[in-house]
Amino acid sequence: MKISLSQIKSNNYITNIYLGTFLFSLSIFDVFLYSFLNINITSFLPGNLSLFFPLIIGFIGLSFLRMEYSGIKIIDNLNKHINTSNFNALLTLIIIFALLKALPPALSWMVLDANISGDTKQACTGTGACWTYIKVWFKRFMYGMYPNEMHWRINSAFILVIALGFAGYFFKENLKKYLALYYVVIYPIIAFLIIYYLISGGSFGLVWVETGAWGGLSLTFIVSFFCLIFCFPLGMILALGRRSNLPAVRYTSICYIEFWRGVPLITVLFMSSVMFPMFLPEDFFMDKLVRVIIAITLFEAAYCAEVIRGGLQALPRGQYDAAKSLGMGYWKMHIFVILPQALKLVIPGIANTFLALVKDTPLIFVVGLAEIAGMLALAKTNPKWLGFAMEGYIFAAIIFWIICYAMSKYSYNLEQKYKTER
Repeated sequence: MKISLSQIKSNNYITNIYLGTFLFSLSIFDVFLYSFLNINITSFLPGNLSLFFPLIIGFIGLSFLRMEYSGIKIIDNLNKHINTSNFNALLTLIIIFALLKALPPALSWMVLDANISGDTKQACTGTGACWTYIKVWFKRFMYGMYPNEMHWRINSAFILVIALGFAGYFFKENLKKYLALYYVVIYPIIAFLIIYYLISGGSFGLVWVETGAWGGLSLTFIVSFFCLIFCFPLGMILALGRRSNLPAVRYTSICYIEFWRGVPLITVLFMSSVMFPMFLPEDFFMDKLVRVIIAITLFEAAYCAEVIRGGLQALPRGQYDAAKSLGMGYWKMHIFVILPQALKLVIPGIANTFLALVKDTPLIFVVGLAEIAGMLALAKTNPKWLGFAMEGYIFAAIIFWIICYAMSKYSYNLEQKYKTER
């Protein structure tokens, strides 16, 4: 008589829970001991069997634990998310074992053997990471070549801009209807004035600092902030234009979107920095940073437009007919009925476009603007700090991950807030 694991499980689920938990825990414990303490509790087994033994017993353990309902929250969540099938169980074990194998050398290099004391390269004498390099260059990574004694201006500007960004939460109920006007028109203008007069200076007794000295993470935030604010309404207009019944408007929008989606961003930045000034009058000057922000905005607006157009097409025709039956015109229908529903559907796509925009900002280094990745490129070529590029790029990766994860988490919260069952 042939007995399968599923048949064994059906006989006594309490025994299966204990046995499965023991085998699964034993497999994790075996790999943990070998990875962190170099102790192999299965060394008495033949070579190949000793190597695959944790995977085998872990797989059997998860097989015993797989059941429809156990009454134990941890096991039920395990079965719901990662132990739904034999393939998923095997894949889960491989990922866990790979993480356990990689964690000790990573911790050793990044923490245990790392150096953070001192102010020179000579302080890094160990085999681990040299975080002294990050400590010495930290202000440059944050503020670029902006004068050290004026960093308070950048900090003050960002505090004011962030405070004004949260001002909408404190609007009274009778002012809530003006929130869109505030965030689309008024807030960008105020933010621009704060950054221009406070960071650039030249007025109110503040020393002028050219944008070529701006850099680091602060420049990344400035470029991302203005591009995000400007590309969204432009993309929304283009999406509506591409679906317009007016041929001139529709084909103009199509040409714009297809043109900007067909050229790489690095080419757009190069054109804005080198070629565009040649077409301007001799007595007209436009700062390089402004040209870069305009270029990225025009580029990302095309992608944002296609995401929003997808949301517009996802709405059933009945929504349009219902709005028209109420006597709504084109703009009133789209502002109060169509766009709120369409934008709600494409929150993940819009967030993805915004994340790509933030991660594309390091490309501005090719036109002479050194944001955080650009400052890393300059720092790693410094004769006094050669050989520490790895620490710099890991630092930048952590910074970008924090920014992008925060944006992703916020977009997920928006999805949950505006989610409607369809």
